Amino acid sequence: MKKALPYIAVITAMLIWSVSGIAVKEALTVLPPLTLIVMRFSIAVVLMLCIGLTARAVSRSRSLGQPAKKESGLALQRVERKDLPLFILGGFFQPFLYFLLETFTYDSLSSPTIAEALLSTAPVFAPAFGILFLREKVTFNNIAGILLSTAGMLMLILVGADSFAMGNAWGLLTAFLAVSSALLYTVMLKRIPARYNALTVVCHMQAFSLLLFAVIWLFTDKTMQTLTLNAVLSVLYLAVFSSVAAFILFCYTVRRIGVTRANVFNNLRPAFTAIAMFLIFDEHLPWGKLAGIVLIIIGLYICQYGSFARR
Repeated sequence: MKKALPYIAVITAMLIWSVSGIAVKEALTVLPPLTLIVMRFSIAVVLMLCIGLTARAVSRSRSLGQPAKKESGLALQRVERKDLPLFILGGFFQPFLYFLLETFTYDSLSSPTIAEALLSTAPVFAPAFGILFLREKVTFNNIAGILLSTAGMLMLILVGADSFAMGNAWGLLTAFLAVSSALLYTVMLKRIPARYNALTVVCHMQAFSLLLFAVIWLFTDKTMQTLTLNAVLSVLYLAVFSSVAAFILFCYTVRRIGVTRANVFNNLRPAFTAIAMFLIFDEHLPWGKLAGIVLIIIGLYICQYGSFARR
């Protein structure tokens, strides 16, 4: 069961992120984009601080007068100065830089479908980043599974799309930079020493990102409409589940199975989104999209097959 935990964690994270777009759209009906981001990550960081500090205090109180025990996995740890650059770089790459580049990509490309397809290519480039920065071993099964799963993801996005107009060519560059930023974030997750737990890693990275977002937010339009209950619930979902739970689960998985094999699970997000839209909003799910979901699942299995076989 312990060996399956990274896979359960990453699938749960993708399920959470797959419906985040619905929450974002609802929140943006009353909140400017940067205001939403600052609210979302402010709540997330405060929540992680409360959880982390409480868990640390409980762990220390239990160990008084007893042999030293390993701290709880939810205890907020102190970051050593020599490791701080890795946390800062991770927070800079994502959420900060990725969110800005993602926004510019959607704004520059006239087709949201093309933008989504380009921004979903992280699994294709993950092996190169894994080899270049971490010297990860990439097998034929990894590559074949990634390509098959990515083909399924593209079918999900492109089948039934109304527009394929390209728009501003700068959008192509920002899409590539956004994907690179997301992958460099996962490289930082892997390079941070294993002695730091996932909550400590995510909390410090998001706190640094929040500072950068807040500086930009001070010089932007902060006009907002009256908050609705749906908007408040959407912000809370994005903060508690998308920014805390999903980020911690994904961090845990990357640090356990590596950049290449963890990133291929990103192809599950459009699959889960399509299923959610079908179940919740009764949106049509054509055979082409169903075939895409099947390809994603098969590709994921092939990508992880060597790991399963060794176990």
